[in-house]
Amino acid sequence: MRGSAPEDDKRVPRSALRRSGTAVAAAVLLLPLVSAAPSAGAAAPRTEALQRAFTDAAARFHVPRSVLLGVSYLESRWDAHGGAPSVSGGYGPMHLTDARAALAGVPEFSDGTEDARGDSARPRKTAPEGRARAAVPAELPARLRTLPRAAELTGLPAEKLRSDPSANVLGGAALLAAEQRKLGLRESADPAEWYAAVARYAGADDARSGKVFADEVYDLMRRGQTRTTDAGQRVTLAAAPSLAADKAQADRLARRAPARARASASGDDGSLECPWSVACESVPAPYEEFGDDDYGNHDLANRPYDQRVDSIVIHDTEGSWETTLRLIQDPKYVSWHYTIRSSDGLIAQHVPTKDVGWHAGNWYINAHSIGVEHEGFLAAPDAWYTEAMYRTSARLVRYLAHRYDVPLDRQHILGHDNVAGMTPTAVKGMHTDPGPYWDWAHYFELLGRPFTPTAGPRGGLVTILPSYDGNQPVYTDCEKAGKPCAPHGSAAVRLHTGPSGDAPLVKDIGLHPDGKDSTTGVNDTGARATTGQRFAVAGRSGDWTAIWYLGQRAWFHNPRRAPTAVNARGLVVTPKPGVAEIPVYGRAYPEKEAYPAGVPVQDVVPLPYKLAAGQRYAVGDRKRSEYFYAPTFDVSQHAIVRGEDVYYEIQVGHRVGYVRAADVKVPPSGR
Repeated sequence: MRGSAPEDDKRVPRSALRRSGTAVAAAVLLLPLVSAAPSAGAAAPRTEALQRAFTDAAARFHVPRSVLLGVSYLESRWDAHGGAPSVSGGYGPMHLTDARAALAGVPEFSDGTEDARGDSARPRKTAPEGRARAAVPAELPARLRTLPRAAELTGLPAEKLRSDPSANVLGGAALLAAEQRKLGLRESADPAEWYAAVARYAGADDARSGKVFADEVYDLMRRGQTRTTDAGQRVTLAAAPSLAADKAQADRLARRAPARARASASGDDGSLECPWSVACESVPAPYEEFGDDDYGNHDLANRPYDQRVDSIVIHDTEGSWETTLRLIQDPKYVSWHYTIRSSDGLIAQHVPTKDVGWHAGNWYINAHSIGVEHEGFLAAPDAWYTEAMYRTSARLVRYLAHRYDVPLDRQHILGHDNVAGMTPTAVKGMHTDPGPYWDWAHYFELLGRPFTPTAGPRGGLVTILPSYDGNQPVYTDCEKAGKPCAPHGSAAVRLHTGPSGDAPLVKDIGLHPDGKDSTTGVNDTGARATTGQRFAVAGRSGDWTAIWYLGQRAWFHNPRRAPTAVNARGLVVTPKPGVAEIPVYGRAYPEKEAYPAGVPVQDVVPLPYKLAAGQRYAVGDRKRSEYFYAPTFDVSQHAIVRGEDVYYEIQVGHRVGYVRAADVKVPPSGR
């Protein structure tokens, strides 16, 4: 059933006359820009300018304001990003896309040096030569060029639509109105009657993706939302709890949306392993054998029956959706389980979750994880992720976590930049995505596990939690070595050797074997602690807090009035009494005696970090030692080696590490 229009729609005037699309477009040509002429009466306060822009655009194109606000929130959370484009070339609060202008100069898959498989039993699998860059396609899909269409409908210059948030909102309203006309539907003041147009606004390639987007928008309109944007604009979408989409439109779209196969226990029968609330398609990664006894691009397994899945790794693609799908279908490339599209949150599954993808650069973690890629570029700080992407990703990860009993915390939901290098020589080449601009706090709110204090000041641990938008540490090297990146909200805090911003950054001997200090480079994780990570407190001084980090005290600014961390408690590891220092490992492999004949022994090589007596590190998980031997295409030669050694995963620095249980004691953090 339909619900009545919320108050914020009842205030929008509507024309009683129906006009053709041509007449509407012609009328708009005569209208000044929203930002150029304020409405009659007192000028709106600066913080209400964007709210007024939604009101004016809704009135001029006869689109319910709540529909505009709902669509915009799902696309951008009402942020303008200073006119910078998203990963799919979208601009402004309405995410109007102009991919050719935005992406033509962006390098894709620029780092081809990391061993994504991370297993010395097989040759390194890296990005093939000649695939470091991908050209923008000659013919872009319609979803990547909505801004030129908005320019035609409004008569506004494309540059204005990119850079002026008010003009951008006007362009979005024009597109929605055009979709409504194309569907043969009336310009109704009732938000319920815009469901099909909302579904088409996302520019999805299939009806199911559009339906999922529209369902998210209507769920948001029912609940309402208020937020202060990145430009300091306060925007409110009034709740309409009884709102429901027009039944005829919903039924029609449901019939058009292709029914996808139910997920099986394994996913290798062609069915998809996705929650029903998302749009998901199959783009299989090949499991093929080719010359010189080589094969790709993943390994067959039978998880969780043969190996436990205990983590989910969040990546960004460093490339566009089209390039990513082309590469995943190359048997000589590497693999991961899922990719999520920026513009509408469409999910593509590539590898059954029971099988092992080559994605994290650490074979031990690959064998026990699921890899989820997100269309994006970490070193382009304003190449932001859409709300549709965040929400779809959270639904997928929540589904996978429930299925495999993976805890929803930052010790088990890892960024690729949190994955340990397996050996000292591997540390420097590990990937750094999704980088300091991924909004972990918002992501975990969507997962239903927001970060909150779990103890008082004596809890012994802190959970890193800066205010994302207000936390803007200077990074360099996004576009050019040594050049500052554009200011941008960040989930990371910077770590110093003393309680002062003038103190040097802490060292990471693995990243900088020459002993040099860490840098502010966007890819230098050596002095960085990120939202959700837990560390043991090593001291406090005024507005500064010290944590144990890579074998040293590391200080970060944590003022009482604007804290960047909250207190926590939990288990910690510390070297056993009488032991001066203990090693840290990048993998939890078995002892030598556990390997059967025919399986080469994998050396347990310490990383260059030492944990001294008295230091404490937060425990993430307890792990039995294990090694998955899979060097050939013939699965009959695969083996799983389990040892007697037990390890603890700890938050040793920005990345996780492993310590042998025999080397440590495990007290509560508050003692």
